[in-house]
Amino acid sequence: MREMHFGECHAHLLMDAVNYRKAAQLHKTQVNVPQVRDHLRAYQHYGVRFVRDGGDAYGVSVKARELAPEYGIDYRSPIFAIHQKGHYGGIVGRGFASMAEFAQLVREVRAQRGDFIKIMVSGIMEYEEFGRLSEPGVEKSVIREMIHIAHESGYAVMVHGNGSDAVRAAVLAGADSIEHGNYIDRDCIDALADSDCVWVPTIVTTGNLLGCGRYEEEQLERIFAMECENLAYAYEKGAHLALGSDAGAYLVPHGKAVGQELEIFRKALGDTPELIERLKNGERIIREKFQYRS
Repeated sequence: MREMHFGECHAHLLMDAVNYRKAAQLHKTQVNVPQVRDHLRAYQHYGVRFVRDGGDAYGVSVKARELAPEYGIDYRSPIFAIHQKGHYGGIVGRGFASMAEFAQLVREVRAQRGDFIKIMVSGIMEYEEFGRLSEPGVEKSVIREMIHIAHESGYAVMVHGNGSDAVRAAVLAGADSIEHGNYIDRDCIDALADSDCVWVPTIVTTGNLLGCGRYEEEQLERIFAMECENLAYAYEKGAHLALGSDAGAYLVPHGKAVGQELEIFRKALGDTPELIERLKNGERIIREKFQYRS
């Protein structure tokens, strides 16, 4: 297949877009290499030559990074995502109870030649009710310190964040990319636009749920409309944007989904050369920042 213009800036090879628990079980004792290769072949088939993983606790993204050159793919991994204990994040990584423990986890990422640091600063959307997240965000002071420690260690920081307070705190603390960014307000988007941070909104995670019957359609449509409106405002304000699908999440297939995300952008923003250039620039920033440096 012809090579895409774009890479996948947010994926999880641990997941299979069908059932997270069953997918994780495949890797519980050791990484299931055939499964990893199947996903890499999907990216190869769709012409995706760059993938930035969001990390996992099983070593799947590390194995994917090792194998990816066989498929012509430049693969970046944070090794595992890092979350504050008691908060969301165990699904993709490891937790800390003190900033000393956080710093030790950063050193472990360094020891494994991680390409960047991924931190979790909020819960996730609960699609049953518009406006609801699974939990409040992490304290602003903790967000600032996490990003500071990661930067002092020479790393770019990928931030899983939803809700205006958590996302704005991360942006103001110097986050290098924001992932998802649901339920953020215009003040938060203005802060994004005034920064060097790249927003990867992963809207296809909602778009692909439309019509699936798993959630109430009215709620999904309202969430999807909000996401597209925020995207349009961010684009108008000049924020850095890049394509990432959260591939591996429910109904978000590896390889194909980044093209589906692009179609959402085109419908929301117009199919223009300016859009393509803006997205290429966002990905260029990610490629330059999110890579291992000795």
